[in-house]
Amino acid sequence: MKKVGLAAFEDKRAAFEDLSASIQQNQVEELNTQLSVFQSALNYFAVEHAAEIRTNPTFRSEFAKMCTAIGVDPLASSASNKGGSLWASLLGKDVNDFYFELEVKIIEICRLTRDENGGLISVAEVKTRLADPSQLRPVEVTDDDIERAVNAISGLGKGFGLVELANSHTKMIRSVPSELSNDQAMILEACQALGYVSIPILRDNMGWTNLRAETVLNDMVAEGLLWIDDQAAVREYWIPSYMEW
Repeated sequence: MKKVGLAAFEDKRAAFEDLSASIQQNQVEELNTQLSVFQSALNYFAVEHAAEIRTNPTFRSEFAKMCTAIGVDPLASSASNKGGSLWASLLGKDVNDFYFELEVKIIEICRLTRDENGGLISVAEVKTRLADPSQLRPVEVTDDDIERAVNAISGLGKGFGLVELANSHTKMIRSVPSELSNDQAMILEACQALGYVSIPILRDNMGWTNLRAETVLNDMVAEGLLWIDDQAAVREYWIPSYMEW
């Protein structure tokens, strides 16, 4: 007997739900197949170009961006490879060691310069220090390499992280647990123009009171983020990396 009313509606709804579930299952299976094919292609490409990925910063950066574009973080650990990164699973120990060594070098640079900069150093300065010929093993890297390495370090909960200054988009590496306040970030932004600020500069250009400017500047000096220069007519507060001796 043909069902009518509510019973017929329930049957149709159940049929639609079954059809929807079947379609979704087919889509999932198709996506899994496509992902498997892509991973195989990525694996082949990575193995074929492993040496170039390791030695050519630009090529390595483009490969990493390609991975990121499809939602794969090359430095992220996964359960499938027992804590190793995509670099390790695809490219082998050699290339994975490159990023591990880069992380160690970045940590060491941050440690050695912490007394000078209070634990805040620009990505550009780290890049320059890494390539310094006077280093035992200088290395050419891109900003992207450094940022990826820092993001990997930050996942360990060691106080590392990236800070981007809003207006200039300057990337800084923070290697201490404390966060920058809004006022501190604004002062660092202002320092990008001349390398320093002064109380009159903050007062005249940002509308701060003398008390506000002096309080924030003194805190930043105490934290090692700024250094004082009393040789000018008005006291200047410099970013350590701009100071010349």
